[in-house]
Amino acid sequence: MQSTPEPDDDTLMAAYAQGEAAAFEQLYERHRAGLYRFVRRLLGTALAAQTDEVFQDTWLRVVKARATWAPQGASFRTWLFTLAHHRAIDLLRRSGREVSIDAFEGTGQEPWEPDANAWQHWPAPASAAPHSEELAFWRRAGERLLMCLEQLPVPQRSAFLLHHDDGLALDEVASALEVGFETAKTRLRYAMKKLRTCMGAYLAPVLANAGGEAP
Repeated sequence: MQSTPEPDDDTLMAAYAQGEAAAFEQLYERHRAGLYRFVRRLLGTALAAQTDEVFQDTWLRVVKARATWAPQGASFRTWLFTLAHHRAIDLLRRSGREVSIDAFEGTGQEPWEPDANAWQHWPAPASAAPHSEELAFWRRAGERLLMCLEQLPVPQRSAFLLHHDDGLALDEVASALEVGFETAKTRLRYAMKKLRTCMGAYLAPVLANAGGEAP
């Protein structure tokens, strides 16, 4: 006997608009973890205490819009992240954080990056029996990556998180950020280059502390 397939987001949102509270609960459970992570990493350490506020306000906006919501080319998930992005940007601006586009964007200039692959000598993360040194390496590397993310201009950080952390396709990233496809692509490219530079600067001292070259 075949199991009944799970309803998609649009179907659930339509059902919620008709008064089915259980449909909203399914949407919430399906997207809460990814949305919370996106808001937390977009706000950064300085505004971490406001993560719950932005997260809850985003869902409140979903509730308020249920009667008028209708799919218009963008998926429910993309629309949800757009709401969260708007709210987070408002909070960043009120707190005095810089949210304008990066100085390189649209100028034709390329940010500096290492000539070689910054991660080519890192220990492989997948191992049947990883050494404690490798586990410590990846723990510190993860902490460093979060720090590097906070150094990105907010528009580039948003593009990176939506694409690489939350799995949105590039056209969905553009839709969520309400920019053109090429603009989203450019922001993502600059974000990746800056992250490689930032993580590459971390590579040498970590390897030294680990006792030499990784296999």
